[in-house]
Amino acid sequence: MGRMLPTLLLVLAGVLVGGTWSLYKQGASRRAVLTTGLLAALATAGGLLWLLPGEGS
Repeated sequence: MGRMLPTLLLVLAGVLVGGTWSLYKQGASRRAVLTTGLLAALATAGGLLWLLPGEGS
């Protein structure tokens, strides 16, 4: 599962980016768009940081 988690986080980030864009185009509230965008950014950061070599490698 450890090797699959970054991929799943990046897939989730892609879905969230698409959701953010869709919400924006539909005229959703600014709060909903910003919240979804923030979650997308966190998922992207988490996926990328997980791929960095660390002490355990």
